[in-house]
Amino acid sequence: MISTPEGQPRLLDPQIKLDTLVRLRWLAVAGQTVSLLVVHYLLNFPLPIGYSYVLVAASAWLNVILKIRWPSSTRISKNAAAAQLAYDIIQLGGLFYLTGGLGNPFCFLILAPVVVSATALSSRNTIILGALAGAVVTLLTAFHMPLPWYDGTQIDLPPLYLVGVWFSLMCSMFFMATYSLRVAEEARQLSNALAASDMVLAHQKHLSALDGLATAAAHELGTPLGTIYLTAKELSTEFEKGDPLREDAELVYSQAARCREILKKLTSLSSDADQVFQRMPISLLLSDVSEPHRGLGIEIKVNAEGTGPEPVGVRDAAISYGLGNLLENAVDFAETTVLFEAKWDEKFVEIFIVDDGPGFAPEVLARMGEPYVSKRSAPAISEDGEEEFIDDGERQSGGGLGLGFFIAKTLLERSGGRVNFHNRKDPEHGALVHIRWLRETMDQGAQTPES
Repeated sequence: MISTPEGQPRLLDPQIKLDTLVRLRWLAVAGQTVSLLVVHYLLNFPLPIGYSYVLVAASAWLNVILKIRWPSSTRISKNAAAAQLAYDIIQLGGLFYLTGGLGNPFCFLILAPVVVSATALSSRNTIILGALAGAVVTLLTAFHMPLPWYDGTQIDLPPLYLVGVWFSLMCSMFFMATYSLRVAEEARQLSNALAASDMVLAHQKHLSALDGLATAAAHELGTPLGTIYLTAKELSTEFEKGDPLREDAELVYSQAARCREILKKLTSLSSDADQVFQRMPISLLLSDVSEPHRGLGIEIKVNAEGTGPEPVGVRDAAISYGLGNLLENAVDFAETTVLFEAKWDEKFVEIFIVDDGPGFAPEVLARMGEPYVSKRSAPAISEDGEEEFIDDGERQSGGGLGLGFFIAKTLLERSGGRVNFHNRKDPEHGALVHIRWLRETMDQGAQTPES
């Protein structure tokens, strides 16, 4: 996965291991060899065994050349993989031509390369390979050698039966390829989206860890800086007033004092003030998350109320990022106001993000939170050929690939929350995002040992 200049993840071209195709082809070679031996030597059915083994040997030699030329760990491009699968379709078509065409009971195996393409390659490659397989099957309907059978007996299958087999193969190929392509694409999207959410969370944790690193640096620098401070202070009294050396010593002293003040602020992050920093009431969480989104022309109303004491949790980068992402989307689409509200009781802690914008599109509302589902915008092609997602107000939504809600939902649910998306009812309009935690989950997270 790579990032676009706008910072949005983009999928890499799908690739497949060369060794996977080689192993599958060896399996096909073994099956074809055994089938030909059984039919010709055990059942004594006449067939052009020489030509048949030439086709089988061609696949075996192709595998040998690939193994010698490239190591097993090599990953090939989707087009190279499609070319090999195309060869497999043609090779199977040649064998079926020599052994009875669509009357051969193994003719369904010609679908295998198309299914492999659907699970590992792009839809474009699968369509091309499906068209090739369809053309081969169509030719085999009319052009093929007799089906191997006992000497003096020839099986002539009715044309209507062959047409039925052709129709069955085409329908099976369409269904299997479509299903495999859909399942594989969803799996790839989910895998990449989860990787993106893990990268975001790791980045947020890295930022949160910087305060500890700064504190450690301040602790290590404290002793040598204290020595410099005291030495400069003593040197400043050794010289008479007006002496240039005294002015230099006083300058060093003043700068050392300034450095001590800076280090004191850094050290405070992990001192007594650190407990305040790590323990965050729900009202402070709302304030911190909403602050970066103010001043954008949209009023953000923050409200925190409930029964009993206010919930206090641990400062969590995942929760802050998830709520911030959802709030940013609400601000992007709101007309005038966004309500950012927290409510609590003895059992639950709930946060509501409500805007007065157009709301979620009905066709995607049920799928909100899934990866690569666009929210309230439609794709448009920019001048450089990239997809952009523009809302009704011609503002960029910031959710080009629909990963924003997926990442936010994933991070919040990992913290123990449950996220739901709704549209507000008439006469009001807009989107509503509801996040709920068990009260005990948040309170337990705040129970840190006293120093």
